[in-house]
Amino acid sequence: MKKVLKLLGILLLVLVLLGAGGLLWARFAAGAKLSREIATHEVGFPIPFPLDSAEVAELALTPEGAAALALERAVERGRHLVESRYVCVECHGRDFGGGVMVDDPMLGRLLGPNITAGAGGKTAAYTPADWDRIVRHGVKPDGRPGAMPSEDFRLMSDEELSDVIAYIRSVPPVDAEVAPVKLGPLGNVLVALGELPLSADIIGEHQRPHLARPPVAEVTLEFGEHLSAVCSGCHLPTLAGGKVPGGDPSWPPSANLTPVPGGLGDWTYEDFVAAMREGRRPDGTELQYPMSMVASYTRSMTDTELSALWAYLRSLPPTASDG
Repeated sequence: MKKVLKLLGILLLVLVLLGAGGLLWARFAAGAKLSREIATHEVGFPIPFPLDSAEVAELALTPEGAAALALERAVERGRHLVESRYVCVECHGRDFGGGVMVDDPMLGRLLGPNITAGAGGKTAAYTPADWDRIVRHGVKPDGRPGAMPSEDFRLMSDEELSDVIAYIRSVPPVDAEVAPVKLGPLGNVLVALGELPLSADIIGEHQRPHLARPPVAEVTLEFGEHLSAVCSGCHLPTLAGGKVPGGDPSWPPSANLTPVPGGLGDWTYEDFVAAMREGRRPDGTELQYPMSMVASYTRSMTDTELSALWAYLRSLPPTASDG
């Protein structure tokens, strides 16, 4: 009996050492992924985009007046983008002074940084190229990968990003220091194994140019496809749905947005609008989280935006879900 207990003790010690070694490996492997430099292209764009010269002439605006009107319009466009499509406040807080993305002892603490002009704000010295790197590439100004879910924003046009920046710069500054990302033991393992993929790696291609301006806001497949880009982070690039990459394990698989029978193929446009504006399915049941949270924003989309998105989704070939 003593020999058996001794063997069990040795086996337990070996398992503990292996586990500790595995966690140590994961910590260093995850650290290596987060500390490497990723090269992106460097872009520049005005903030705000200026008015068309013909409109300036028609309105007989002075240079100062033209600049003021351009900024006013950019702030309003940016407000609409943030309040209906880009859900920035979910990570950065309602006042953009910082928010909670993940706060779990095992996964880690990922806090959305303060992006206002106040003390502790990260963006005061950002150039347009810096904004482009972090928002559309998931790469910090110093070249290291960030925690930003940039796969949803990679197809954002220069003008849309410029408008969002103009809006964020217009909000009151918040003085708040936000702690940097700190992974827990499970978070390190998931990052090391690629089960918690970084946006910079999901995007992969960082030299492709962006659209200068978005498609015209009309009920066209082109505009609808542009709008659908923000859906791909959860519903996958095919929009056929499945396990959400890097999502909370408690989240259900994302829905198939292609017109498959038994799914969106059986929906009407009115069903789609009810889901996007009221957060409910055709049978009256409420959407599950995180789509229930998304619906609190998509309810602010215009009729044109919803119609264009619906037209694009209906144009897709029916595709089986990935899970």
